[in-house]
Amino acid sequence: MYELYVLETCPYCHKVMEYLDKNNIKYIKKIITDENVHKELLKIGGHDQVPFLYDKEKGIKLYESDDIIEFISENK
Repeated sequence: MYELYVLETCPYCHKVMEYLDKNNIKYIKKIITDENVHKELLKIGGHDQVPFLYDKEKGIKLYESDDIIEFISENK
């Protein structure tokens, strides 16, 4: 399952979440205002940037909202 690291005030995060919700794609939303989640983001992705999609099964790590949506649309 996808893990999506987000900040609630980020319009790019909302863009990705809306796409996922509209297409009934399940994901785990991880809000980076939680200090532990923020540390996870930095450990896994290496950058303090959201949205960040992590697909453990495929080893995919993506930051840009358009790249995330493109990846998901090609891998539904």
